[in-house]
Amino acid sequence: MALPELFLQRLQRIVPPERYEQCMRTFIEPPAVGARVNTLLTEREAVLEGLREAGLEPHLVPWYANAFWLPAHQRDALLGSEWVQSGRVYVQNLSSMVPPLVLASQPGEAVLDMCAAPGGKTLQMASAVRGEGQLVAVEAVRSRFYKLQENLRRHGAGFVQTLQAEGEWLWKRWKGRFDAVLLDAPCSSEGRFRADDVVTCRYWSLNKIADMVRKQKSLIYSAVQSLKPGGRLVYCTCTFAPEENEGIIAHALKKFGEAIEVLPISLDVEEMTPALDEWEGRRFPGGVRHARRILPSATMEAFFVCLIRKREVADDTT
Repeated sequence: MALPELFLQRLQRIVPPERYEQCMRTFIEPPAVGARVNTLLTEREAVLEGLREAGLEPHLVPWYANAFWLPAHQRDALLGSEWVQSGRVYVQNLSSMVPPLVLASQPGEAVLDMCAAPGGKTLQMASAVRGEGQLVAVEAVRSRFYKLQENLRRHGAGFVQTLQAEGEWLWKRWKGRFDAVLLDAPCSSEGRFRADDVVTCRYWSLNKIADMVRKQKSLIYSAVQSLKPGGRLVYCTCTFAPEENEGIIAHALKKFGEAIEVLPISLDVEEMTPALDEWEGRRFPGGVRHARRILPSATMEAFFVCLIRKREVADDTT
């Protein structure tokens, strides 16, 4: 098994014992294929009917009407289908669809996607706002920025405003500008490790986690400052590491004090569990418990999701 021993030791302390065996299987077994109907270009029933006529087996998702999954062996057939090639279906892990649902962007709002490439979550939010209001997608890495632009164009979301920039500094340009911000933060990507592929975890280490934490702290500061009073932020990662999840929310609560609050997440997803109360002797503030971990399953990869509301204007100096 290619997974680092220290990672596995940490994982045993993070995942509930009754879910650990299932979690370990997800590092080995091929995952199901998640996908979303792109309602900017087509209708849900047309896609489902067409897939079934092509001999595929779309399984519906109870918590999101536009999502479905297929067995792992049908991945190539789906990717090669007219539905994906034409942009009417977007292939994406189901866990990645949760943060935009929690953010619940509405037509007419000003919405910011801070780390947007390759654009799956941006497209989902674009389907929700449908060009009414402002949706801005930001990406720092040039190659990923071009991929983002191409994905938006091909999937009928040309109305999205794009910007190549470092997310840490967006607040200086757009302080207090947005009703909703999505921060899918760069992370150690532990949820995407594969036991049969050493490349997926080759660069993992505690130092890597520490590097990510420094960046995440800067990004969440920028995200909160970019919100209007009353605005909401979803912070999410695809890692198990508490330092990058609960630790970042605890940091934000300390940084901004009463200016922000963590809200409960009402979305009913079977794989969701409450956030951790503590890690390595550090007890997290009570509000952190409202955040949710998605434990990996046959259809979903590991994720962390937190919903934050800005109560008032956060002082630059806090």
